[in-house]
Amino acid sequence: MTLRQADEADAPSIAAISIEVWIGTYLKRGVNAVFAEYALREFTSAKIAGLISDPAQFMLVSENDEGIDGFIRLSSASKAPVRGCSDTEISTFYVQPRHHGKGIGKRLLNAALQQCRDRGVTSVWLATNAENDPAIAFYLKQGFQHVGETHFRLNDGRYLNNVYARRV
Repeated sequence: MTLRQADEADAPSIAAISIEVWIGTYLKRGVNAVFAEYALREFTSAKIAGLISDPAQFMLVSENDEGIDGFIRLSSASKAPVRGCSDTEISTFYVQPRHHGKGIGKRLLNAALQQCRDRGVTSVWLATNAENDPAIAFYLKQGFQHVGETHFRLNDGRYLNNVYARRV
């Protein structure tokens, strides 16, 4: 496994992982048109390439012999939904489910936190669905603390998200 900074050639792979993980994590009972349209609109190669080239974003990928199996994206100047958080967000953090338990997430997170330290960032925050028990357990084990709540909004739906923060 190799960790490296993402480049624009990685955009299709990152988009595919994003769709796979997002749908697999949040759509447990089936895929309706609203969520399908969201995933297909948000997780495109073009949008991912734009994020990779944006200086306010920093993206690391985990790559094995076959290709990319996970990634983490830091967003600077990101306004937290709760008071007391920094402006640095772990805005996306996905590892393919079949690669869970191999240490990929921990390595990606540690590398992202080192990137923060190198840039003088003292803390980070993230939001995750309040029902995403595996992710919540992982974040708590990695030293994150629950600091508040927010909602993911899609059309008329509101979905509770927990906000976690950690000093780096």
